[in-house]
Amino acid sequence: MEPLFGVVLGLILAVASPAHDTCTCVTNKWAVCAQDGPGNCTCRLAGSDHPVDCSTLTSKCFLMKAEMIPLKEKRLWRPPHGVSDSDGIYNPDCEDSGDFKARQCNQSSTCWCVNTAGVRRTEKGGRSLSCSELVRTRWIYIELTHKRSSRAFGVPDVAKALTQLFESRYKLHPKYIAAIKYDPPLIQIRLDQNKKPRWDVDIADVAYYFEKDVYNDSVFPSNSKLTVSVNGDALAIEKLWIYYVDEKPPEFCMRQLAAGISAVVTVVVLTAGIGIAALLLLRWLRTRTYKKFECKEMREIKAPSLE
Repeated sequence: MEPLFGVVLGLILAVASPAHDTCTCVTNKWAVCAQDGPGNCTCRLAGSDHPVDCSTLTSKCFLMKAEMIPLKEKRLWRPPHGVSDSDGIYNPDCEDSGDFKARQCNQSSTCWCVNTAGVRRTEKGGRSLSCSELVRTRWIYIELTHKRSSRAFGVPDVAKALTQLFESRYKLHPKYIAAIKYDPPLIQIRLDQNKKPRWDVDIADVAYYFEKDVYNDSVFPSNSKLTVSVNGDALAIEKLWIYYVDEKPPEFCMRQLAAGISAVVTVVVLTAGIGIAALLLLRWLRTRTYKKFECKEMREIKAPSLE
């Protein structure tokens, strides 16, 4: 009986192991997956009821929301290095589709309007702030520098390597890569997506995934580390900057600019006033000294001679 039991147990493990291994999310390490039937694997975002489509990128809004979940709730799906820089990270309000809601608010009833990349595009206000629409981010400019290499990279080779990276790793169609310019060690990438069909990934999601990869906080599983090679040589990315350009200009008011101009004008007026006062004081002192000297000479002339 024992040999037969061992064979049966081995078959069960052999069948169960592949099913367990395949029940993972290859595009989001924070997704919690469960086998809820033969060949049926369901993945949901950690701490959320939103289902995750692991065949494509997860929306930036859902990713930011997952990052704001307390670490004890993330458990094994916590980023290995945590969030090293929380600037710009907040707990967003997301539509069921994964899009950002046009108006975002924090715990202190402060609200602001965002674009489709979740980037603030208005001054902050109260709960009465109205955001009529979610303005689309049409262009994204990515600038990065790489470490110096003993071997120079060719411009076409760099463009080809990065195009393949965005297409294979981030599922971005090459038609959305408008331009790649290379002036060692600076690389400039422009993503252009005027309208996004339902079946295509959003360039805002691509930029967010790429940013997390560069800063070693990848959303992909830990065994999927970012590697970029140009003709077999590693392209080690050193610094990264991302700029978002919307279909409509941002609606920041002129209060900050006006305050700055007022400060400059005040300084100039005060400086000019102090200068004029100093000149008047010097002139008054010189006039007073001259009059004293003149009066002294007159007294000496009018004084009677003792002889």
